[in-house]
Amino acid sequence: MPLLEVTQTRYVSASIRLTDSTALQLDQYAAFIHASADEVMEQALAYVFSKDRDFQEFLRTSEAQRITPTLRVRRVQASDAAEHPAKKPASATSSAASTSAIAAVSKA
Repeated sequence: MPLLEVTQTRYVSASIRLTDSTALQLDQYAAFIHASADEVMEQALAYVFSKDRDFQEFLRTSEAQRITPTLRVRRVQASDAAEHPAKKPASATSSAASTSAIAAVSKA
C-alpha cells in the first residue's frame, strides 16, 4: 500500500465580476486563513454546492445536463498547466469533482 496519495486535479481559469466589497472581503478572508483568493473561492463554492440540498436534487435532473454555460472560462494551454502542480486538497469539504474552477477576480 502506498504511503502517499496524489490526486490529479485539472484546473481552469475563469473570469468573474465581484463588487468591490466582496473582492476586498475575499482577499481579507484569504489572508485570515493564509490561503490564496483562488483557494478561498474554490472551497467556498464547493462547500455551498455540497450543502445546498435543493441544488443537489437539481443536479440529478436532466435539466442540469442541459444548462447553457455562462462562466467565462479561459482555455488553459499545456504550458499554463505546468505552472499549477496538482495537490491534494487540505480541507474535508473539498469537491470530489475532477475539474475545479479558479476564479480570476476582476473588478469591473
